[in-house]
Amino acid sequence: MSLPIGIVGLPNVGKSTLFKALTRKPALIANYPFATIDPNIGVVEVPDARLGALARVSASAHIIPTIIEFVDIAGLVRGAAQGEGLGNKFLSHIREVAAIIQVVRVFSDHNITHVLNRVNPVEDMEIINIELALADLSTVEKRLENLRRQKKTGASKALETACVLFERLRDALKKGVAVRDMGLTKEEDALIKDLQLLTGKPLMYVVNGDEENQNVSKEVVTAAGENPVLAISAKLEAELADLPPEESGVLLNELGWLESGLDRLIVTGYALLDLITFLTSGPEESRAWTIKKGTRAPQAAGVIHTDFEKGFIRAEICNWKDFVEFGGEVGVKEKGLWRLEGKEYVMQDGEVCHFRFA
Repeated sequence: MSLPIGIVGLPNVGKSTLFKALTRKPALIANYPFATIDPNIGVVEVPDARLGALARVSASAHIIPTIIEFVDIAGLVRGAAQGEGLGNKFLSHIREVAAIIQVVRVFSDHNITHVLNRVNPVEDMEIINIELALADLSTVEKRLENLRRQKKTGASKALETACVLFERLRDALKKGVAVRDMGLTKEEDALIKDLQLLTGKPLMYVVNGDEENQNVSKEVVTAAGENPVLAISAKLEAELADLPPEESGVLLNELGWLESGLDRLIVTGYALLDLITFLTSGPEESRAWTIKKGTRAPQAAGVIHTDFEKGFIRAEICNWKDFVEFGGEVGVKEKGLWRLEGKEYVMQDGEVCHFRFA
């Protein structure tokens, strides 16, 4: 399941540093705008302590976590929607991702030049959000114009419904309201899906601060609205990522952290995509599988193999905690906690599953 998350922001706010820390993959890090032109892409394991617990119970030979994909996209500047900076190239790259992490700078390093020669995270957030809204406005107006032309050749209820929707979108975007905040219905979402509107994508903010100060101001929280906000020092996280696991663990203890900022970011990003995990466990492997929230059992089985979905008979399921507490499948069955579920069952996060198929 490829649902990439794009990392965006103004130039020199720490996007590429964060990307390198996330993926441990070299990315060009330079103190000038547009050091990143083509997007860097990296695949990251999603931290999941449940897998280790399952593997110990099942004496699994391998542990296979699920993954998430991050894309480091070039810096955006004011006027991008009109072609400034990398303009349309930037917008085309972000249009291809499923969700957005917007990095805003609060760290104070005089050796790294801010594109506007100041540090003001709220203004940075406004600049990017306005540019994305302007790009969406242009897309919506073009579609609306096309719909109106179609109405002249033959009106229909479907065309009228679409016109009303796109007029709403146009008016909201002109006011700076993001599509994700308009409360669209599933039917309305379906009508605009092909446009991949930028402000309709799930969004979270990463506040990139100094190593000794990773707090989020009230002003930033207010500006973020309903979107999640996470404070991180990309520089510190990059240093942690370069250390061997034992040494990074020691440093985390010294910092008083239970987990790294990167782990929190990956898990938050996973949830941002509306994803959940189901698990399988046995002597060969304990493995995490990614599905969309709301997925039914046959479709979940199809993630493992298409034949499982085609010939689905039933799902045998238990909660992962019960699996660990009672020593695996046999113990769970003895306690009466091993359930049988049919084709209409909606999968829940953290379930250990065994699928029966013909």
